[in-house]
Amino acid sequence: MKKGAQGIEHVKAASFYGQFIKEIAFLITNLKYVLPFILNQCGSVLYFLTLQNTDISLALPVSNSLTFVFTAITGWFLGEEKVHRNTYLGMILVLCGTTLCCWDKLNKTVEM
Repeated sequence: MKKGAQGIEHVKAASFYGQFIKEIAFLITNLKYVLPFILNQCGSVLYFLTLQNTDISLALPVSNSLTFVFTAITGWFLGEEKVHRNTYLGMILVLCGTTLCCWDKLNKTVEM
């Protein structure tokens, strides 16, 4: 979204409200801003729906930890940063921890 908002500093208007309206219009008509924004909001809706249907002791750690993994992968796909060995190691450790949380919760559910 940061890349998509580039150029907003060149939007000018005479009044505060005019400036606000022009900036909103600039962002809404800019696909490089709108598409990542919509994707981000879809993630928020998915998070909300997950919290409604899943035990919070599982949903919260899983969603918070996987945020880092998806952020790293998205940044890599967009070419924003080079992925280092430590990033891969961190992603693997996060995925292992998330798997252990899910596995433990599944075992507790089966035992009941």
